[in-house]
Amino acid sequence: MYTKESWTCIFLIICSMQSVCNCCDWIRHHYGHLSAEYLSLLDQMGGDITEQEAPVFFPELLYRRIDDAKFEDQVRFRNETIYQITKLFDGNMKAVTWDKKKLDDFLNILERQFENLKSCVSPAEKPERRLKRYFKKLNRKVLRKMNYSAQAWELIRKETKHHLQRLDIFKAKMH
Repeated sequence: MYTKESWTCIFLIICSMQSVCNCCDWIRHHYGHLSAEYLSLLDQMGGDITEQEAPVFFPELLYRRIDDAKFEDQVRFRNETIYQITKLFDGNMKAVTWDKKKLDDFLNILERQFENLKSCVSPAEKPERRLKRYFKKLNRKVLRKMNYSAQAWELIRKETKHHLQRLDIFKAKMH
């Protein structure tokens, strides 16, 4: 015979499974569309993407490591990456010559993506520290060091595109 606590536990497990399933459905049916939209806006909001290399190495090892992680960890990583990107774009953008409407649309879609992914992960789990450090370095060594210049923002746009493309490749492996 089940006790009240047993039923509560079973209920929580079922709800958790439904939440993960809803998240799977959302990622499967909506993530790709929004991703294609913000990648397109990222290209359209300025001229050609710079060929200049950023002084901060792309965290390839983190992406490789997360490829083999549990589904929830992968979603959390994706969510944290998008959050960190939105934080980068919250800086002094006076020197930017990008199309303002496309930039706003890009940031709005990114925020929507973040909010939907946020509902898929437990808030109790800590974000990936190395990822946070990478984005702090990017902010410090590109934006601040280059005094938030147009050139600095072009490097950020290039790095952002690289991350978002990598998350797309990563999404394809989640199914």
